[in-house]
Amino acid sequence: MRLYAALISLSLIWGTSFLFIKVLISYTEPWEIVFLRCLLGAIPLYVILLMKTTKETWRNLPWRALVLAGVLNAAIPWTLIALSETTIKSSTAAVLNATTPIWTSLMGFALFSVFLSKRQWIGIFIGFIGILILMDFDISGFLSENFIGVGTMILAPLCYGFSNQFVKRFLGEVPVLIIAAGTLTVGYVVTGIFSISASGFPVEIFTSWEPLMAIIVLGVFGSGIAYLLNFYMIQNGGPEFASFVTYLVPISAMFWGWLILEEPLSAHLIFGLLFIFGGVYLSGRKKKQRHSAAETEERATVAK
Repeated sequence: MRLYAALISLSLIWGTSFLFIKVLISYTEPWEIVFLRCLLGAIPLYVILLMKTTKETWRNLPWRALVLAGVLNAAIPWTLIALSETTIKSSTAAVLNATTPIWTSLMGFALFSVFLSKRQWIGIFIGFIGILILMDFDISGFLSENFIGVGTMILAPLCYGFSNQFVKRFLGEVPVLIIAAGTLTVGYVVTGIFSISASGFPVEIFTSWEPLMAIIVLGVFGSGIAYLLNFYMIQNGGPEFASFVTYLVPISAMFWGWLILEEPLSAHLIFGLLFIFGGVYLSGRKKKQRHSAAETEERATVAK
């Protein structure tokens, strides 16, 4: 019951993240949103790290890999998402973000020697059909004048896809809490340097209650608490169970966008979402291995 409560809570939190980004983009620049989001999200993780780690935990950590993971899993994709929402609806951004498992499979095949079955390739193809539906099959217009929006929103999950494979390959032995805290730390350092050098500290967010509440919820809940819920599900329910949130976040984001921002639920959005869901399901599904009765008996004997 706790696992399902965590799953629903995480989908609602991450669904509202796209809503709050849409609100904040009216007050400040995309990289400034990411700077504050990462900073506020890291604070609760720092508290937990102080309580649960020792000096031994921090020895021999792969710092270069942690920095690269932070850049590709927070600084760049979160800035791209905020930039995308300057031109597209929050619900469309959430649907395109749901392609992350598809890009993860494709990055694994292209750069990390991961084998993909025929079923997974079909899933990737169906997922791309969903993206084309969201674009209204206007590829020429997308490449020429509409890249900031759908284009940048496609690049964000592509970054996630590479980062997921990179973390699995090079940070597999690092505690997930350190990966999470490190990711957010790198995120706010990189975007903070850029933000302050380009436009100064984002004081506009603190001028009224609406952007202030939006950044607090986005940072503390949408980044910090959300990471903890996600890791709780991975540790107690397994990565397969945790991946179910991929299907719930776009639905949650579409609901919040329709309810609060009055964003219409178009046919392109619904059909694109269905195709992407189908592609995600197939691209993430691996064929079960069949073992003979003799192999099963042999394994049971070895286990004893």
